[in-house]
Amino acid sequence: MMVLKQYYLGCLAHASYLIADERTKQAVVVDPQRDIEQYLRDAQEGGYAITHVVLTHFHADFLAGHIELRNRAGARIVMGARAQAEFDVQTVKEGDLIELGDVRIQILETPGHTPEGISLLVFDRTRSDVVPHAVLTGDTLFIGDVGRPDLMASIGVTADELAEMLYHSLNKLRDLPDTTLVYPAHGAGSMCGKNLSTETVSTVGEQKRFNYALQPMSVDEFKRLVTSDQPEAPDYFVYDAIKNRQERPDLDATLRTSLTSLSVDDVVRMKSQGAELVDVRDAADFEGAHLAGSINIGLQGKYATWCGSLLSHDRPIVVIAEPGSEEEAVMRLGRIGFDNVAGYLRDGMAALEPRPELIRVISRITAPALAEQLTESPRPFLVDVRSAKEWQAGHLARSHNIPLTHVRDRKADVPQDRPVVVLCEGGYRSAIGTSLLAEAGFTNVSDLVGGFSAWVASKLPTESNGPVSSS
Repeated sequence: MMVLKQYYLGCLAHASYLIADERTKQAVVVDPQRDIEQYLRDAQEGGYAITHVVLTHFHADFLAGHIELRNRAGARIVMGARAQAEFDVQTVKEGDLIELGDVRIQILETPGHTPEGISLLVFDRTRSDVVPHAVLTGDTLFIGDVGRPDLMASIGVTADELAEMLYHSLNKLRDLPDTTLVYPAHGAGSMCGKNLSTETVSTVGEQKRFNYALQPMSVDEFKRLVTSDQPEAPDYFVYDAIKNRQERPDLDATLRTSLTSLSVDDVVRMKSQGAELVDVRDAADFEGAHLAGSINIGLQGKYATWCGSLLSHDRPIVVIAEPGSEEEAVMRLGRIGFDNVAGYLRDGMAALEPRPELIRVISRITAPALAEQLTESPRPFLVDVRSAKEWQAGHLARSHNIPLTHVRDRKADVPQDRPVVVLCEGGYRSAIGTSLLAEAGFTNVSDLVGGFSAWVASKLPTESNGPVSSS
């Protein structure tokens, strides 16, 4: 009699849920993404009325779809008792129930990742009133990890205070029956933790055995463990955490203004006035020909995360895309609350055919060709844009580690009087990095095709844990 469906969005490593009661035809959506058509479609096909939309906490890595579901489906927004929002919200505390009929949702207060965090115990009452079928843990408990307590999204509460809250919240989840299914809000690739599994569902029993953060330890040991080695949080996390608290226009309203067709002259003028140009095509296409001053963040990778890290939410953004993919590019920016898109280049790069003076190229180099160049003079300057942890595990000799989010700030560290080669693990981030340097005026910069993986596959020498060369 119960429906529990998971929706997994790979680009943001985000899981959302629809819980429905087949007898009463009532449904709840939990932690929705901002483009809500899939929930509405499934509700319509099942004959369900979406009565509630629950946020387990104020998310930092995406803009949730609670406003959209309220506006489109009339759903009541539900959050934990400590949530403070501009919009009308039904707050719930420990033990409160959402009754759908044969499906019951019981609230567990599980702060730690954020102060207002909750988890949802889901009961299929046709099977048991006392043994939960599943627990939706938000960002408190992941598969293989736990929510980080150090994000600035938790304004006004220290990481140490949140870590202690998280310790006690996990004890509460650990006490659930081992058979209880665990459904988190994120998976591998999310910056909300450091060791998330590629699996998207587990059980409490499995997590008690294999999750490092659920092993017996003191609160002080736990604090040290969960606050160490966390990845650098993208700059837009604080912006989104604040935006999720606010009353705001819904996605449909912003798309109507963002999907504006622009001429080449429009784009050039807007660039001169401070607009950011983002080319969302594949790296090979971008490097083969692109509009001067644009940067490349391809749709096929972690597009939204890197856009949020490298673009500004308060400057106009112009999208350059293959014709037909403009809406996807703009919508995915909307998922992270970047509603400042001013439009897209009409006809994409075809619009530049009569304007060759505006076209730039970036060279690409293979691993064997780079190995040969490294024996010559002047020796190319190698910029590795991976994280420090990745670089320390293995890198090219005399390469310089400048993580991608720091390339703009550290461009003075890169010489302009010798060839520059940019690399990452597989080529996606290096394409972004080369475009950032080209935007900054570097003209002799190349992208290593296939990145460090291609270098290793070519059986070329590497180093690990060595110092960055100054030459």
